[in-house]
Amino acid sequence: MPPSYRQIRAAYTDDTVTVYQAYAPTIGVPAARDGRFPPEWKRDRMTWIKPSFLWMMYRCGWGRKHDQETVLAVEITRAGFEWALRDACLSHYTPAVHTDNDDWKRQLRESSARVQWDPERDLRLQPLDHRSLQVGLSGVATRRYADEWIVTITNITPLAHEIHTHVRAGNLDTAGDLLPEEHPYPTPPEVIDHLRPTEDEAESPE
Repeated sequence: MPPSYRQIRAAYTDDTVTVYQAYAPTIGVPAARDGRFPPEWKRDRMTWIKPSFLWMMYRCGWGRKHDQETVLAVEITRAGFEWALRDACLSHYTPAVHTDNDDWKRQLRESSARVQWDPERDLRLQPLDHRSLQVGLSGVATRRYADEWIVTITNITPLAHEIHTHVRAGNLDTAGDLLPEEHPYPTPPEVIDHLRPTEDEAESPE
């Protein structure tokens, strides 16, 4: 059965969910070493977290893009993740969700998180027919993410490079076997329904 058009897929446990980010080594290396972000990490800037490994690879070019050379798997509490979703609004005006443009702008002002659904990616980083969730955190959500939600931070750059090497060699089965296992995330309706427009209401693709 193909995935639902907008469905959160992630690696998760009973208590945590893994999201991905990529940073310059000056931030990513000490973050993984110490289990927290260093002072250079800007708390006053929006930070985007992504539960999809392959979408992160698309975004950071397998850890080869400038200032995205260190790929991090950040294990956070499910309670924190769901708090962010509950507090989030969509990053784009969507008639199926918002009364009008002013309603959307009001939600942006009042929310400390925003969500967009971008095309999921395959091993060759080509777009798929279903969407992948990205969550942007700002203000109180950023501070809670850094100070309360993080359980572990792991530098997975070697894994990203290894999978990419197999993809470039055409060994897609081997590359696929190395991917983190992601499954549909059991999101309560009250946490996610306000972030799921109808399928014909497409957001701007990445």
